Amino acid sequence: MRNKPHPQTEVHLQTDEQQIRDLVATWMAATKSGDAEAVLGLMTEDAVFLVPGKPPMRKSDVAAAARAQASGNAPTFDGTSEIQEVQVAGDWAFMWSKLTVVATPPGGAIPTTRSGHTLTVFHRQGGRWLLARDANLLAPVQPGARQREQH
Repeated sequence: MRNKPHPQTEVHLQTDEQQIRDLVATWMAATKSGDAEAVLGLMTEDAVFLVPGKPPMRKSDVAAAARAQASGNAPTFDGTSEIQEVQVAGDWAFMWSKLTVVATPPGGAIPTTRSGHTLTVFHRQGGRWLLARDANLLAPVQPGARQREQH
């Protein structure tokens, strides 16, 4: 016989998951609108981003890139995040998602699309969920190529 979680615990976990989903939606909207300060406010001070073939990026690196985007000297971004799983354990949580990002360079150059899976770690600080670590496995999508589903 499986133990059922206490009803209050189950509600708390559902609330945490919804807060994380809301954070992701806010992140995506702020990224699209170029709101660097909103994006930076959604991450811990020691946030780390891991991308294949590049050194780890810290929050300060993300801040510089986000401010360049806001000034119009960098690509604009749009995308979708399809959350596959959210798990919460105390003040830590992780999320697996499928992310597609379209980067449009300034000056009307041809946009590029990258797509793949991410694994994100969140940390609850001061009662708020914040992004603490993010590893993304995004790869270029060839123009006109139909993307193969990898669930």
